[in-house]
Amino acid sequence: MSHHLLSAVWSALDMPAAALDAVDVVGEGALPSYFDVTGLATASVGAAALALQQLAVVQGGVPARVTVDQRLASMWFSWSFHPVGWERPPLWDAVAGDYATADGWIRLHTNAPHHRAAALAVLGCAEDREAVARAVAGWRGLALEQAVVAQGGCAAIMHSMAEWAAHPQGLSVAREALIAFADTSGGTAAEGPAGGGRGEWAWAAGRPLAGLKVLDLTRVLAGPVATRFLAGYGADVLRIDPPSWNEPGVIPEVTLGKRCARLDLTQPADRIVFEGLLTEADVLVHGYRPAALERLGFGEQARRQLNPGLIDVALDAYGWTGPLAGRRGFDSLVQMSCGIAQYGMQQQGAAQPVPLPVQALDHATGYLIAAAVVRALIARLSEGRTLQARLSLARTAKLLVDAPASAAPGASLAAVAGSDFAPRLEQTEWGPARRYLPPVSIGGIPMTWDRPASSLGSAAASYFGKTN
Repeated sequence: MSHHLLSAVWSALDMPAAALDAVDVVGEGALPSYFDVTGLATASVGAAALALQQLAVVQGGVPARVTVDQRLASMWFSWSFHPVGWERPPLWDAVAGDYATADGWIRLHTNAPHHRAAALAVLGCAEDREAVARAVAGWRGLALEQAVVAQGGCAAIMHSMAEWAAHPQGLSVAREALIAFADTSGGTAAEGPAGGGRGEWAWAAGRPLAGLKVLDLTRVLAGPVATRFLAGYGADVLRIDPPSWNEPGVIPEVTLGKRCARLDLTQPADRIVFEGLLTEADVLVHGYRPAALERLGFGEQARRQLNPGLIDVALDAYGWTGPLAGRRGFDSLVQMSCGIAQYGMQQQGAAQPVPLPVQALDHATGYLIAAAVVRALIARLSEGRTLQARLSLARTAKLLVDAPASAAPGASLAAVAGSDFAPRLEQTEWGPARRYLPPVSIGGIPMTWDRPASSLGSAAASYFGKTN
């Protein structure tokens, strides 16, 4: 099944089909799901790594084998980071979760304080799970979803897959490409950042992304997964967050190899710094809703004027067309909307929604974003073109839902063992931790990170070797 999915992803990247012969899949077992989640993990990780292999060939390297460990890939779709002698904060707040409505089920996503406040304002109840459950039970699902979204919160009612397929948004997403590329070169050979000629970067043997400047404007979870992968092959990743944002439950997991800074883009001084970073960047990965960057004065046209050679890759939750395009969303909400949670509930005969065992839409989309970035780098080097790309969690969900699936979960993954971890402890500011071995290997091109995970705002807003 993973080969079916890998072929689909590779086709979306518009890369030569013959290159797939270089991929070997090893490992046994699968994540417990009625969907081929392990196949999705294997395919998305494999496609990103195979794209790196192809980039290395363009850079003058020798074609190498790509080996994906489907067990490790599945494990990286959960938690790759295991604290030693301390505990990370909980992933979910006390209110987030699935609730029965008067006519079905709804999921509230309340990890961010302003999203929690929006849901509680609509429900008119205290920040208490039982009080929320009682309040939700008095609402019809769609009315509550619409009210929470209108208040600036995040919620999704549970649809079946058939209902989603007939929904105007489901129909729109089905027409979208898995990875929607566009050529922004304007018919001329692309220049690098700030007019840098061919747009090459200071790569080294075995580190095809060394010296590549990646500006990361993403939050939980797909975007940070993408830039973590890029950092693993040498990219200089600088993550920018606003002063008040935090996501403590996942920061140790996704900031590996990066530096994390804060800027307030409503303040003139910080805007000047950001413009400089944007002008100098090779790649921008962002997950802001389109209107948000436009309001800040950094919409698509402004970005292109500042940096014509910028590889601009964006993601959203619900797709780029249709009535819900641009809606706030997260993996768990998209699983409810597109029928995944209802199908699991039906197949299992459960009394409540049954989501995927991991946030697979986020993780898979993250690796697809990384693959799209590398594909665009190949286009820059070999064709002199500048590509942008657009992806969404909902479209990745369609890839998974359309893939062949089993009637029941298959053989589970073997228990985690000491041999699954990298030999050296990761010394973070919170304490030591163990990190799984990389889920993929490319001959002669190791996946390795130069710095441990770090907290948001722990670095200056500058690329390596630069100062403000």
